[in-house]
Amino acid sequence: MNSIEFAIKMELDGEKYYREQAKNNQDNSLNAVFLLLAEDENGHAKLLKSEQEKITYDLADNPTLADTGNVFKDRSEFKNKFEKIPNQLDVYRMALQMEKDSIELYQKFLAEATDEQTKKLFGYLVKQEENHFKIFDNLITLVERPDEWVEDAEFGVREEY
Repeated sequence: MNSIEFAIKMELDGEKYYREQAKNNQDNSLNAVFLLLAEDENGHAKLLKSEQEKITYDLADNPTLADTGNVFKDRSEFKNKFEKIPNQLDVYRMALQMEKDSIELYQKFLAEATDEQTKKLFGYLVKQEENHFKIFDNLITLVERPDEWVEDAEFGVREEY
C-alpha cells in the first residue's frame, strides 16, 4: 500500500467513524456535525483518489462546517445533554486524535511533494483537518469545563490552564 492509498483508507475510516457517531447522536444536534464531518472525509478520499489517478480536481473552499458555531450557541442546553451521554468525552478524544494523525500525515506528504498541484492538495487537506481538530478541541473543552465556556465557543477566547 502506497502513501496515497493509506491516506484514502484513513479518510474512509474517518468517514465510517463519523457516520457511526452520527447514528449514536441521532437525538441531539451533534448528529448534523458528525454527518458533515463524514461528508468532508468522503470528499477528501475522493480528492486523493483523483490525485492517485491523475484526474483533474478542484480544491474549492468547503463551507460545509462554517455553521458549526451554531451547535455551541446554547451552552446550558449542551451541558444538560452531555451529562446524560456516557463516554462522549472518549468519542471526542478519539476523533481529536484521528484529526491530529491526519494533520501530521498530510504535513509529511506536503513536505515530500514535488509538484505544485500535489503541494496544493496536501496544503488544502492540512487546513481541512485543522478545522476538524478545532471542532473536537472545542467540544472537549465544553464538556470538561462547561461553566467556564464562553457564549460562542467557536469564536470566543478561552483561558488556557
